[in-house]
Amino acid sequence: MHHDFSGGDPIVRKLCLTGRLRALSGVLAAGALIAGLSGTAAHASETGTLAAAAEIGVQFNPDGDAGQCGGTTGQQWGTSPDFTRAIRFDTDNRPGGCQLAFGVYDPDNTLAGASLTYGFQASPGGDAGQCGNQGTYQIPIQRFRTFGPSVRVDTDNRSGWCNLTFTVSGRSDVVLDVQFYADGDGGQCVNALPAGQYRSAFAGSPVTVGIDADGRPGGCQFLLRLRTV
Repeated sequence: MHHDFSGGDPIVRKLCLTGRLRALSGVLAAGALIAGLSGTAAHASETGTLAAAAEIGVQFNPDGDAGQCGGTTGQQWGTSPDFTRAIRFDTDNRPGGCQLAFGVYDPDNTLAGASLTYGFQASPGGDAGQCGNQGTYQIPIQRFRTFGPSVRVDTDNRSGWCNLTFTVSGRSDVVLDVQFYADGDGGQCVNALPAGQYRSAFAGSPVTVGIDADGRPGGCQFLLRLRTV
């Protein structure tokens, strides 16, 4: 049963009503605060899921007889734990060679502070004409997809081969895995390992593979994977 203690006094009734309104306002304000905090937490959780893993890119194109540059040509991008799809060096005395470049797509800046390079040099005493655009180049790490300068593989029966070297610096947790294996005469693929095995470039530990494809049977398969540990 409801008891009215106001005694019918309008002033008392007004005071009671004012108190109830204040209490109701407090409840509504508390509810709004809780809703706001919940929304903030949800937004933070959603933002946390948006960080995308960096991708390693390979650009590989023939500039002559396309049969010398096999596997996946054009541009491709791979995200850990997967390797890129294989590219295949099978250059010889046919016209032209293979243009090769690398890049890293890092839309959320997860590799901040890291630096990756690729070096391309003729082997000591080898015919430098087989290894176009020699030098050491930065692998660009950008929030858009792009590549560094192209190097050119045009090995054949001339002496020597082309050394391709990868380095990582600036971060101890960034690793670039390199698969390099022969699918024919293994002498064409210097520092190759069996298919499925790889060497890892990390801070202070570069990886070099040698491309010496020529008229011998088979070629050299090459894949990359970028990861953090």
